[in-house]
Amino acid sequence: MGGKRPMTLALKTLNREQAPLLHELESVCHRFPMSLTNLETCFGRFYHVIGLFDDEELIGFAILHQLFEDATLMDICVRPTSQGQGLGKRLTEALIELAATQGAERMMLEVRASNERAIALYRQMGFVQTGMRPNYYQLEQGKEDAILMELLF
Repeated sequence: MGGKRPMTLALKTLNREQAPLLHELESVCHRFPMSLTNLETCFGRFYHVIGLFDDEELIGFAILHQLFEDATLMDICVRPTSQGQGLGKRLTEALIELAATQGAERMMLEVRASNERAIALYRQMGFVQTGMRPNYYQLEQGKEDAILMELLF
C-alpha cells in the first residue's frame, strides 16, 4: 500500500539556534533568500518566529515583528513540496492570532507583485493593498515592485 502518509502538523515557537534550519528552508523557497545573519536578527525582543513541523521536519515558518499596535509579517516560507495545501494560510492565521493577543491593531506585509498566489491568499484573509514600493525586490535581471498590504483588527 504505497502513497503519502498523512501529515502530523504542529506549530512551535522557534529559537535562534534554529536559524540555520530557517535559512535552509528559505534558500529552497526564495530566489533571493535572507542571509543567515539577517534571519538570526529575527529572534530579538520584538520578534516572534513560529515553525510548522510535519513530525520533526520543518516544512514552513513565519516571522512576525511587532512594535506596540503595529505588527509586520516579515517572512513566510513553506517547503515547495508542501505548498498548495493551506499551510501558508495556517501560518498566517497563527501570526494574526498571536499579534491580536499581543495588542496589535493592524498587520502589515509586503509581497512581490508577481506572487499572485500569495496576494490572492492575503486578500482572502482580509488584507487590502495600501501602496506599492517600486523596484523593491531583486530579480535575476533588474528589480520588481513590492505590493504593500495591511489587515486591520
